[in-house]
Amino acid sequence: MAFVGSLVYHFVPKVVDRSEAERFTPSGENADPSANIDGIVKMDYAAGQHVMAPQRVGYDTSPPYGGPHDQYWATCTGTVYSSPIRVENAVHSLEHGAVWITYDPERIGSDIETLTDKVDGQPYTMLSPFPGSSAPISLQAWGRQLQVYDAQDKRITQFIAALRQNSNTSPEAGASCSTIPGGFDPSAPPPMDQTAPGPDALPMPVGEGSDPAQIPLPGSGGTDGGK
Repeated sequence: MAFVGSLVYHFVPKVVDRSEAERFTPSGENADPSANIDGIVKMDYAAGQHVMAPQRVGYDTSPPYGGPHDQYWATCTGTVYSSPIRVENAVHSLEHGAVWITYDPERIGSDIETLTDKVDGQPYTMLSPFPGSSAPISLQAWGRQLQVYDAQDKRITQFIAALRQNSNTSPEAGASCSTIPGGFDPSAPPPMDQTAPGPDALPMPVGEGSDPAQIPLPGSGGTDGGK
């Protein structure tokens, strides 16, 4: 009986993930399945606007999920970062079609293992801590964000399936996620600057950005359901 219980514990979640991934995979009839994910936030951002370190961007969401970004992207080849990374590099990765999962290290607990399993070695994904995030777990793709409270939330699988490498939502889907020598070193990534951007920060372009309260789409179930 214990053996059967062990099988259920290990394999049922994987079957559920596979089913959710199939349901939310983009197709000719459904170019952006993320529109059907409860609690997702959507915003349009112009692409191709770059800054050079150490200049920063005055993002109006935290974590950011679009807008101007560093000329070098963060390595996003299923990369698991142990420390917070520079957000300007991470946003460039989103432009290439990556999904960036962040978590508040003070609230994640054992869920870190589940998130690591979802990211480690998976192309066009990356995981990093983000201290002070408004939710324990936040998922970012270009122009899309979802915040959840539990790593078992099925919407995480839905988000990744719908938006990773989705050419209908990412301006440069298919561009490299690999390391650029001399540009971004994943073994010693540029650290996240947790201070407020200074007067030399590049502001968000007029007409871009969103309410930092992360208001869900009308009719959504909020950010703590969907399990």
